[in-house]
Amino acid sequence: MKKTLAIVFALILTVCCIASCGSKKDDAADEKEKLYMCTNATFPPYEYYDGEDIVGIDAEIAQKIADKLDMELVIEDMEFNSIISYVNSHDNAFGMAGMTVTPDRQESVDFTTSYAKGIQSVIVAEDSDIKTLDDLSGKKIGVQLTTTGDIYASDEFGSDYVVQYNKATDCVLGLKNGDVDAVIIDNAPAQVFVEENDGLKLLDTDYADEDYAIAVKKGDTELLNKLDKAITELIEDGTVQQIVDKYIPSK
Repeated sequence: MKKTLAIVFALILTVCCIASCGSKKDDAADEKEKLYMCTNATFPPYEYYDGEDIVGIDAEIAQKIADKLDMELVIEDMEFNSIISYVNSHDNAFGMAGMTVTPDRQESVDFTTSYAKGIQSVIVAEDSDIKTLDDLSGKKIGVQLTTTGDIYASDEFGSDYVVQYNKATDCVLGLKNGDVDAVIIDNAPAQVFVEENDGLKLLDTDYADEDYAIAVKKGDTELLNKLDKAITELIEDGTVQQIVDKYIPSK
């Protein structure tokens, strides 16, 4: 009797072991390779926080790309000026933060096909004496560090007149506090900031027109080609435009 019970018990252990091992193998098979989106989530409507989640145009497009590649998207929030160095020091990482293609950046990273247009705009106080771009000369201009607004303003007006902030929201706060006379920033977030902050307005003229693209580690042609193929397909089937229209409705 004891021998029979021992045999039965051994059989049960064997079945459980097989089931357990099978479950572990299935779980391992279900695990997807991670794809890291490096961004600065203070840039509505492209990337910003909704509670604890990072949402926005770039976040949704990145998720669609990850779905196409059958990978798990992980969004890493960091200072804008840290994105390129992070991308270049990590595998399966890309920069997507309303990032404009510039010659200087092309020396450090590779870019996919452009997926959106960006326009640099100027925010001023409603009672400001700044009426045109020419009036910016000699004024204190707030910019987000290492953005194209920073680059353009420093080149055109001189770095002595440019105040650099880590976050776009800090630029606007500096304007409201009177620390700067104007802020140069991308048009889409500029509109959001003006809507959310009384006493501010946009100049009626655009400062610069530029292309947004995804940044990839310099020389990583494998990841670049995968991302480029995915973003091109999403542009061609209308997915990108649908996402953009969701956040920036046509007037």
